Amino acid sequence: MRVMITGVASPIARLVAERLAGEGHEVIGVDRRGWEGAPAGVEMHAADIRKRAAEELFRKRRPDAVIHMATVTHLVAATEERYRINLGGTRAVFQHADEYGVEHVIFVGRPTYYGAGADQALYHHEDDPPMAVSTFPELADLVAADLYACQSLWRFPKLATTVLRLVYSLGPTGHGTLSSFLKGRYVPTVLGFDPLFQFMHELDVADAICAALHQRVRGVYNVAGPQPLPLSVIVRETGRRNLPLPEAAFQLMRGRFGLPRLPPGAVQHIKHPVVVDDAVFRKATGWRNQADEVRCLADFVREFPPPV
Repeated sequence: MRVMITGVASPIARLVAERLAGEGHEVIGVDRRGWEGAPAGVEMHAADIRKRAAEELFRKRRPDAVIHMATVTHLVAATEERYRINLGGTRAVFQHADEYGVEHVIFVGRPTYYGAGADQALYHHEDDPPMAVSTFPELADLVAADLYACQSLWRFPKLATTVLRLVYSLGPTGHGTLSSFLKGRYVPTVLGFDPLFQFMHELDVADAICAALHQRVRGVYNVAGPQPLPLSVIVRETGRRNLPLPEAAFQLMRGRFGLPRLPPGAVQHIKHPVVVDDAVFRKATGWRNQADEVRCLADFVREFPPPV
């Protein structure tokens, strides 16, 4: 199978590319950052998915499947640029896929789509609405990209579309929002709140994406790993120190004094859980996570020990 992976320079996408190349698939990597030292089985192209060069790749290479991972968060891009990358890039991927005969597109999203709040259900299902647009405005571009991908299920009926909403990743690369939040000596929390956090090992993330590709499942799926844990337990088990703050102080101190840089809307996710039910994905693919919560935390701590 000829598989194009957008955003292939990110750590998780590299794991997916290496796994597929190892299985004998022809992998085409697209990322404007490039990938120095890419394995021999990955054909790299330093290109912006929104530009003409990327469209030419679709036209000339005619991939059978595309795994779209070229989205960014508030941690790496300003608002306007995020919209151009996340929504504009996602639109370009699906339009090119439809025009140039791609059979299957996987959009890799996040369950933060559902939003966090005191009145939200504990477990979210795939048909729950995207409340993040009101509770966490900085996620609006990612919500828009997710919705566009969902619309592609009927907009491009000949195209098998898979939308995956994967929980936070945790592991030795230290990639992702949760890992960034845990890297400092102190982890700020909101006084009086201890939400459940759902995460899965980076290798399981790659494995789940590959399972969706091999099974060619169509539709929207939540993907989770081991049982969720309270934030206080995660902080303790990673050897960090919990710093409970009144909400007003939390807002004033975020990004200062060595504390994580977070947007204003993130406070809702430090107060309330976003937990998903992934039973539909497990039934559709037969996939099971291999790493439990203990291994996820241990592998992260091994590479990122508590700062002295």
